[in-house]
Amino acid sequence: MEKLSEKDKGLIRDSWESLGKNKVPHGIVMFTRLFELDPALLTLFSYSTNCGVAPECLSSPQFLEHVTKVMFVIDAAVSHLDDLHSLEDFLLNLGRKHQAVGVKTQSFTVVGESLLYMLQSSLGPAYTTPLRQAWLNMYSIVVSAMTRGWAKNGEHKSN
Repeated sequence: MEKLSEKDKGLIRDSWESLGKNKVPHGIVMFTRLFELDPALLTLFSYSTNCGVAPECLSSPQFLEHVTKVMFVIDAAVSHLDDLHSLEDFLLNLGRKHQAVGVKTQSFTVVGESLLYMLQSSLGPAYTTPLRQAWLNMYSIVVSAMTRGWAKNGEHKSN
C-alpha cells in the first residue's frame, strides 16, 4: 500500500477538521453530485423509499444511514493517514461488498469526482490545487485496496 507525503497528510487533516464535524450534510452534497454525474447509480439503492429519483432517495432514512457510513469511511482514512495499511482488510472487505451488490469499479471514479466536488463546494477558497492532489492521492490508495477486494470477490463468484 502506498504512503502519503507529510505535506499531503497535513493538507488532508487540516481540511477535514471542519468538515468531519458535520459529516452527513457534506455527504449529501457528495451523493447529490454523484447522482447528477451518474443517475443510473440510484438503481443500486433499493430501499422501501423509491430511490428512482435523487430527492426521495437522499431523504430516505436508510440512505442517510449509508451516507453516514461512507463519511465514516472517509473519516477513518483521514484518522489513519499515518498507517493506511491498518485499514487494508477493512477496505478489501468494503470492495467485496460493493462487488456483491453490483457496483462497478468505474463507479469508484465518479465517487472520487463527487468527493472532490464536495470538498471544493464546502471549502471554497481554501480548496487549492495541492489540496485537491492530496485528496486524490489518498482516495487512490483507498480505491486501490477496494478494487483488489472487488476483484477477489469476483474471482470467488466465477469459480
